[in-house]
Amino acid sequence: MEGFNYSNIFETKGIEYIAIITFFIVLIPFWIMLNKRGAIKDKINKVLNIFSIDILKIPQGVFHSKNHTWAHMEKSGTASIGLDDFLIHTIGEVNVTKLKESGEIISKGDLLTELQKGDKILKIFSPISGKVLQANMQLNETPELLNNDPYGKGWIYKIKPAKWVEETQSCYIAEDSTNWTKIELQRVKDFLAQTVKKYSNDPSLVVLQDGGELVDFPLSEQPNVVWHDFQDKFLNI
Repeated sequence: MEGFNYSNIFETKGIEYIAIITFFIVLIPFWIMLNKRGAIKDKINKVLNIFSIDILKIPQGVFHSKNHTWAHMEKSGTASIGLDDFLIHTIGEVNVTKLKESGEIISKGDLLTELQKGDKILKIFSPISGKVLQANMQLNETPELLNNDPYGKGWIYKIKPAKWVEETQSCYIAEDSTNWTKIELQRVKDFLAQTVKKYSNDPSLVVLQDGGELVDFPLSEQPNVVWHDFQDKFLNI
């Protein structure tokens, strides 16, 4: 037919366009799946009540101390300090007691506060030295802030640091925080496997039967003697 031109798609760029379109059709769902996989795994672990690295908040811009406190320097030069998410997921909901007054001077390693659940107590020691500017008194009325937002509204103190650079040298930050937390997760599994066995005939209170994963808040319902051992043999070393 006059005026009609036939083009073979395989002899033109058409096949390349089809290949590119097909590539993106396959790639986009795969990319979405990869990005959602972490969130899905997180949700599954929460539903199953599993204490794993996937459910922990580990902000990369704060210093994590070996006693499971954290410190973060603000632009003003004030440091916020609190409890890390690992410790919170280990012990469950607690009351914060014996908060220090504004103006008090503390040294690294001094008692900061006590965490109380019934007659069970954990002593928390300061990751840095300085002057207490403010205690988070909201924790007295809404202790759940500690669990829900440990690095935000759940902060415990604002402090004017005295030896910031020197004392944060022994802390973990960025990727080192994540790697250290993984090690601590295994260490708490080992601790509970050994300690609870001494005081209980029911290890299912600590681990799930399938896969040996920790349940969330594994220390929460353990007796006072286990909390005492956790203080001495886990937190204080």
